Amino acid sequence: MKNQPGRGKHKIFLGFAPGVGKTYAMLDEAHRRQRRGQETVIGVIDTQDRAPVGDLLHDFEQVPPGSEELNVDAILARKPDLVIVDELEHKNAPTSRNERRWQDVEELLAAGINVLSTLNVSSLESLNDHVADITGVKVEDTVPDRILGEAYEVELVDLTPRALINRLERGDIYPGRTVTGQESAFFREGNLAALREMAMREAASHVDEDLVAYRKEKRIEKPWAAQDRVMICLSPTRSSLRLIRRGWRMGQRMHGDVIAVHVEDGPIGEKERKILADDFKLAEKLGIETVSLKGELAPTLIDFAKERNVTQLIIGHPERSRIQEIMKASVLSELVRSLKTVDILVVASENAPVGH
Repeated sequence: MKNQPGRGKHKIFLGFAPGVGKTYAMLDEAHRRQRRGQETVIGVIDTQDRAPVGDLLHDFEQVPPGSEELNVDAILARKPDLVIVDELEHKNAPTSRNERRWQDVEELLAAGINVLSTLNVSSLESLNDHVADITGVKVEDTVPDRILGEAYEVELVDLTPRALINRLERGDIYPGRTVTGQESAFFREGNLAALREMAMREAASHVDEDLVAYRKEKRIEKPWAAQDRVMICLSPTRSSLRLIRRGWRMGQRMHGDVIAVHVEDGPIGEKERKILADDFKLAEKLGIETVSLKGELAPTLIDFAKERNVTQLIIGHPERSRIQEIMKASVLSELVRSLKTVDILVVASENAPVGH
């Protein structure tokens, strides 16, 4: 949807906490675009009485707010090139046409209007429970992950946790008022470090998605190792627990993604289903993405590896006799032949006899 003809382009300035400088970075970008001739207006912005942010507002027209919220009708009628919209996760007043600000932005984009907006990673819906576990604070105002995924561009606005805490202690983040106990708890250095890592991962994931889309558009099959991605090939005929553990450790060392894949290329019995269930249970316990596919084994694995830009592939040692190898090419041989830029690791079976 990000490249849909006639649709406005959405750039999101992503941060890991209030005060990192998202709004300032957004306004700085807006100034550059206005100097390049783009007609820019302020839809809604909250300066929080921060002087550096307020100083950047003077050169922009501000569309009168509607019911203290983003005035969608006025902006649609005005139809500028670019609209500045702060705090994408904001919940609108009950009298507003949409419940959430991100829904207002969706209307503007659908009308062909470009939008710059800000978002904290803690407001992503899929991370809500994780953020609460880390910080002890349940974020109520959330944004669907697809909004970030569909953005034309995502810019990470970064700052070290220590520098952010210094800003908080100087009164730069919430000027003119006392920081609450909940806010102080949120701004602990350990919490901020974890949130910062989340924001970095989300931004990196967006770049990786753009890379995959570009490769598809240009019909480039050779994977580009911008980020390591480990693919574990699960077998229903024998336990893959060793492969899963090896793949997880490899992913940890490389700071890369890990995917466990099973291809159903024919009917399987109860015993095989039990093996797969145990494999998936361990994978999920380790936080590994699991995928089930249907089709011919080797071609399906090859297509999936190319689609997901896999850089490392782990497979169990083939259980084939010499006669079978002569009569029909093995899956391993087909993988090696077709995935020339992917490193393939063959792991011995857990119950393989010594010297086998």
